[in-house]
Amino acid sequence: MHRFLAARVRGCCLCRLGELGGEGGAGSAQYSSVIYWDTINILNNGDRSRPLSDSDCPGDSSAEGPTRKMPPSASAVDFFQLFVPDNVLKNMVVQTNMYAKKFQERFGSDGAWVEVTLTEMKAFLGYMISTSISHCESVLSIWSGGFYSNRSLALVMSQARFEKILKYFHVVAFRSSQTTHGLYKVQPFLDSLQSSFDSAFRPSQTQVLHEPLIDEDPVFIATCTERELRKRKKRKFSLWVRQCSSTGFIIQIYVHLKEGGGPDGLDALKNKPQLHSMVARSLCRNAAGKNYIIFTGPSITSLTLFEEFEKQGIYCCGLLSARKSDCTGLPLSMLTNPTTPPARGQYQIKMKGNTSLICWYNKGHFRFLTNAYSPVQQGVIIKRKSGEIPCPLAVEAFAAHLSYICRYDDKYSKYFISHKPNKTWQQVFWFAISIAINNAYILYKMSDAYHVKRYSRAQFGERLVRELLGLEDASPTH
Repeated sequence: MHRFLAARVRGCCLCRLGELGGEGGAGSAQYSSVIYWDTINILNNGDRSRPLSDSDCPGDSSAEGPTRKMPPSASAVDFFQLFVPDNVLKNMVVQTNMYAKKFQERFGSDGAWVEVTLTEMKAFLGYMISTSISHCESVLSIWSGGFYSNRSLALVMSQARFEKILKYFHVVAFRSSQTTHGLYKVQPFLDSLQSSFDSAFRPSQTQVLHEPLIDEDPVFIATCTERELRKRKKRKFSLWVRQCSSTGFIIQIYVHLKEGGGPDGLDALKNKPQLHSMVARSLCRNAAGKNYIIFTGPSITSLTLFEEFEKQGIYCCGLLSARKSDCTGLPLSMLTNPTTPPARGQYQIKMKGNTSLICWYNKGHFRFLTNAYSPVQQGVIIKRKSGEIPCPLAVEAFAAHLSYICRYDDKYSKYFISHKPNKTWQQVFWFAISIAINNAYILYKMSDAYHVKRYSRAQFGERLVRELLGLEDASPTH
């Protein structure tokens, strides 16, 4: 069952850490032990390990939350435009018109085309965002007259005009001679989005690296025919994030293309732990010296990476899997299960410097690697049926912070834009827009505006769509 937990590190099972596990002994722990290795024999380090004192544990060094106080009258579009302001939208207008002109020069004039305006671009985004609320993959259903039709939205722009904008829509119209990146058509937007995330929000000390749940709605997939499923193309990229574990705010996005032979391509990185370590370094490149505690899944957790991060003032706590993790430098005795299962809640710890390797038993063996929590500090997993299950503080912290992210994914992943374009850069763009809207809602909930009108996430999305389409007045806070 440990393998099940490791495989589902991005899923909801993390919040059930105290429930899952293989068959084993029940009851309270009879003893727990901390073993300080002879590191000369085991880890080739001349210094004997020592337990962390309370003063060694990293502390919060800055306030967290929004950096800008929004007025009580702030609208949904005001929060959205903290991340996608008018200057970014105006650039989309320019690039779309440039692409349309070049396309027609090459393939023939399009008499029905008229240059897009800023107002139309906002409406275009509004139509796309509406699919995150209706959960309908075809945005054209708005004009269809069927179940997903919406007459009030359809009157703002004709279907023919929308399809023309969709045909020519671009964020970057042309590749520059120096561009080699496969995402050159969307990278400037991602850079702008990252800058706005950094300036709008100060994250908490505890953060999580993971892949958010961005796959299709399982209810929709269940209703697809086998032929429709075969026609659906798999994504050619993976999306990773660094996420604030106390609010769910996504601090940083990293997109990895699954094709290509460059230094970052899978051709050069067949070893997945190596790939995921590269992803982790990229996501934490701006986190050095801030005393952050980063929680990781098995594919990222490794002694080498954690020691590297510790030198940069970044501390880690990760779930470890003998099958999925890079276990280089770790003692084999801690990676194999004993023939006789220990009592529930019993654990063993070995150390190297400030890094602890924990093997904790709860109906199965769970292993953790951490340099963020002292091994002598006790924690507890509380379950309704089982009561309190003793554990090291690192295990309690991991379960608590990851369970919040699981609940966030369950709640917010269903509000990703449902439109599924064929081009990879467009898929990345709409995923990024979805993340920006979720972040905007988090800032809204932390603002005075939330106390005026307590919109749910669905209501916030509906309001944003109507404001972008010009059907609702937005307050001029910019």
